[in-house]
Amino acid sequence: MSQNHCCSTKPLAAGIDRDRDAVITGLTLPWNSGMVEGHVNRIKMLKRQMFGRAGSGLLRTRVLLAK
Repeated sequence: MSQNHCCSTKPLAAGIDRDRDAVITGLTLPWNSGMVEGHVNRIKMLKRQMFGRAGSGLLRTRVLLAK
């Protein structure tokens, strides 16, 4: 392993070590936030499509009606 590769992974390893409890919990519990992330992704896509076209009222209607 080169010196550059080793040095680039040290901050990542330090961050994982610092958040050890959260990492272990995220890897061992049977549930996740995938469903919520999917909804957030869908809303952001609709928002990008609507940019500059209409106000928040129409965006709200599209979010509620889109499936």
